[in-house]
Amino acid sequence: MQIEPVDPAPASTFPRTLLRQRWADLTFLHWAVDPELVAPLLPAGTRPDTLDGTAHVGLIGFRMVGVGFGRGPAVPYLGTFWETNVRLYSVDHTGRRAVVFRSLDASRLIPVLVARITLGLPYLWSAMRLDHDGDVRSYRCRRRWPGPVGTTSEMVVRVGAPIRRPTALEHFLTARWGLHTRAYGRTLHLPNWHPRWPLHRAELLHLDDELVTAAGLPTPTGPPVSVLYSPGVPVRFGPPVAVRPR
Repeated sequence: MQIEPVDPAPASTFPRTLLRQRWADLTFLHWAVDPELVAPLLPAGTRPDTLDGTAHVGLIGFRMVGVGFGRGPAVPYLGTFWETNVRLYSVDHTGRRAVVFRSLDASRLIPVLVARITLGLPYLWSAMRLDHDGDVRSYRCRRRWPGPVGTTSEMVVRVGAPIRRPTALEHFLTARWGLHTRAYGRTLHLPNWHPRWPLHRAELLHLDDELVTAAGLPTPTGPPVSVLYSPGVPVRFGPPVAVRPR
C-alpha cells in the first residue's frame, strides 16, 4: 500500500459538493499517543496514521459558520454554531489519510441529530461559548446529551505570530482531506477540500478538559506537543465513498 503524501494544498478530488461551511477561530491541541492504544477505536478497514511511529490525539475548538447543502444558501441560524471535537488520525487500505472523530460536541441540537442519523458521526449536544479578549481565545463546553451529561472542557490560548514554514508535524496534524466514519455497517470516507491553512503559533494558558477521557482515550500527561491557532478557512465536502474490505 502506498500512503498518499501529506500535502498542505492539494487539488480538489471530487466533482460535486455535498456540503459547504466555514471553520473559524480554531485552536488545535495535540498529544502524542501509542498507536496500539488508538487502533481499537478506529473504524474497520483503517489503522492509525503515524508520524515517526507515533499517533496523536487532538482536541480542537472552533466556530462552525454557514453550513449549506450543495450550491444552495447557508442554513440560517442552525448552520452556525460552536464545536469542540476529539479526533484521531487514520489511513485506510487504499492509502487515504483521514480524521476519525471520537466525539464532536456542538451547540445546536438539530445538526447533531442530522449528523448522527446520516453519517453515524458521534455528535453530541452541548452548551458552548467562545470568548475573545484581544489575542486570547477562551473555549468552554458542557455536555447536555446524550452523555456523559455534564462532561466539561475549558481551554484558553493566546494567539501568536503567523507560521511561515510549518513543521512536518504541523502539516501532518492539519493537512487532512477527509474523514473516516462507521455508518450502517460500512466504513465511509468523506472527502473535503479547503485552501491551505493560515496557521499561527499559540500558547496554552489554561486547560481543564474531560472530553478526551470521555472519548475513551487516556488522560493526556504533560503539555501538548503542538498548540496551533487558525483564523479559519472555507470548506467543501464531497460525497462519501465506501471503504471496501480487503
